[in-house]
Amino acid sequence: RDGLINRSENRAMVELLGLELTPMDEIEWEEGDVAVMVDSQPKTGRHSNEKALPLVAVIDHHDTPGNVRGIPFVDVRKSMGATCSVVAEYLREQNVEVSFKVATAMMYGMETELMGFPRHASSADEEALLWLFPKADKDLLAEIRNARLPQSHFEGVVHALQSSFIYDRLIISWVHDLPQPELAAEVVDFLIRFEEVDWAVCAGLFENKLILSARASGANAKAGELLKKVVGRMGRAGGHDRRAGGAIQMKSISFNAVEQAMAKLRKRLLKALHIDECRGQRLISRKEMLENLQS
Repeated sequence: RDGLINRSENRAMVELLGLELTPMDEIEWEEGDVAVMVDSQPKTGRHSNEKALPLVAVIDHHDTPGNVRGIPFVDVRKSMGATCSVVAEYLREQNVEVSFKVATAMMYGMETELMGFPRHASSADEEALLWLFPKADKDLLAEIRNARLPQSHFEGVVHALQSSFIYDRLIISWVHDLPQPELAAEVVDFLIRFEEVDWAVCAGLFENKLILSARASGANAKAGELLKKVVGRMGRAGGHDRRAGGAIQMKSISFNAVEQAMAKLRKRLLKALHIDECRGQRLISRKEMLENLQS
């Protein structure tokens, strides 16, 4: 693995399925070792293999492309809702028997990619789900879905809601200190359900990075392309039609530096969505916040 596992559901999956994962920087690579990159692409910033092993294959489904030149085998299917569906197709074709652990993990992976947006699912995704379902442990899958959450999660959600501003059909949540990077995605999954908006974006600071997550409610929104354009050379971003994410490496995490970066992102977002510059309206008014504190 590479990076931290912060999301409660992901930690629950690792613990409940007894997955033995080793950080990439702790592996002693030998001469001749190679890697297959799955659910990501080179030069996209969604992995830490930039200077590690040579790649022999890339298997992915993301809309925003990476640099795959010179890689012997490339299978990028933008029509697929989840990369797990591509992997499942390979396993089925080769008559490979998968354990309940593999089936459960793959089903959870597909659920996180497809949840809420059935149009993203292709016939191949449906076939993969039908193939995996009988093999998966449904009780473990339920435990993963309903993983216990730390107090910091709820504190982060409250902060995000209190820091959410509406600009026409866009809602932006600024969280200065994310307890874990995945919270940004969970916040926009929640905010995009607000009936008055078509776009939801959350930006928050985690360690020395500004983490970004975006959601769109409309079909053909091209959220990945839009966020990539908005971030530009400030950092890296990408994603799918309705879901996108990104990160900006901050040279300074002072209050002023973060405020300037967020102001630039807000201006670019409004321009990209053809929304006139305006003062944001709070999702939750200051009066309501104070009344709640005093009650």
